[in-house]
Amino acid sequence: MITIDGSYGEGGGQILRSAIALSTITREPIEIKNIRAKRSNPGLRAQHIASLEILAKLSNAEVHNLTIGADTIRFIPKEIKSKDLKFDIGTAGSISMVLQAAIPAISLSGNYVELELIGGTDVKWSPTMDYVRFVLREAYKAIGIEFDIEIVKRGYYPKGGGIVKCIVKPARLRSIQFTARRAEPKMISVCSLLPKHVAERQIAAALARLERSNIMCNSYTISIEQSLSPGSSILVYATNEYGQFIGGDSIGEKGKSAESVGLTAAENFIRPYLNNASVDKHLADMLVLPLSRSNEVSTFTVDEVTTHLETNLYIVKQITNCEYSIKKDSNYVITINPNRV
Repeated sequence: MITIDGSYGEGGGQILRSAIALSTITREPIEIKNIRAKRSNPGLRAQHIASLEILAKLSNAEVHNLTIGADTIRFIPKEIKSKDLKFDIGTAGSISMVLQAAIPAISLSGNYVELELIGGTDVKWSPTMDYVRFVLREAYKAIGIEFDIEIVKRGYYPKGGGIVKCIVKPARLRSIQFTARRAEPKMISVCSLLPKHVAERQIAAALARLERSNIMCNSYTISIEQSLSPGSSILVYATNEYGQFIGGDSIGEKGKSAESVGLTAAENFIRPYLNNASVDKHLADMLVLPLSRSNEVSTFTVDEVTTHLETNLYIVKQITNCEYSIKKDSNYVITINPNRV
């Protein structure tokens, strides 16, 4: 049984999701200790249990100590059998974080699964569903992981209740050498149970910020959608087939103006875009796991190396024996060598 120290690096839930996803793919039993030991509320939280329960159901896994606050778990997977799965994460638990574990676990296991998840679509500390739909989906497609996604209903804090349907297909994984040939930015601004002008003001503020950096955006969409709680989000993104996948998103919060939401999303987008990075710092985390399972060396560039990225590279190496390097050039060049024949 492989043992992972859950307090390594940033010591958050990402270690748990990556380790359990790889355990599901490889069918290697795994033990994770010191789960989220560095956090103010250490141990398993409800959103982490949701990811574990979904992967356990899919792989008919035996899981030990799956309780709130647990600092150690054991996960013993069996074979994934393609199936439909409906799962309620609860209130505004992040659907996108669950999908970060479920999509590669299902696809890289060679399976076809239809998921329906109920919870939060656009919540703090996680990618918005539009980021998953327009950035992650396109980047995964480039490396051979395909999924279709439908946002049936938005889910915001506190009530959640968002509904997302996701069809995950068997992977045809390939290595990549992403380059940063710039694509023209696009935007999508969403609001629910709020006046339409909230979404419009988010767009206007983001456009103004891009223009101050001499970035033109001529393609933007405003969407008014259903939800149980009021909320809003905006995504500024640029993707193309040459290997540029950059997104900057932001969600509305009580007391935060629509202009501030739009400004935040634009600023999250501008830095990697103007620095000619091939991926943004958040997507970099999500590429590590699947590229460690490829057959050849892959490279991509990022303008900032986060603790999350360093932690994910380390954890994946412990499980797959892949090699990796981080080299500073005009950007940081990330190389992942899976050492597989």
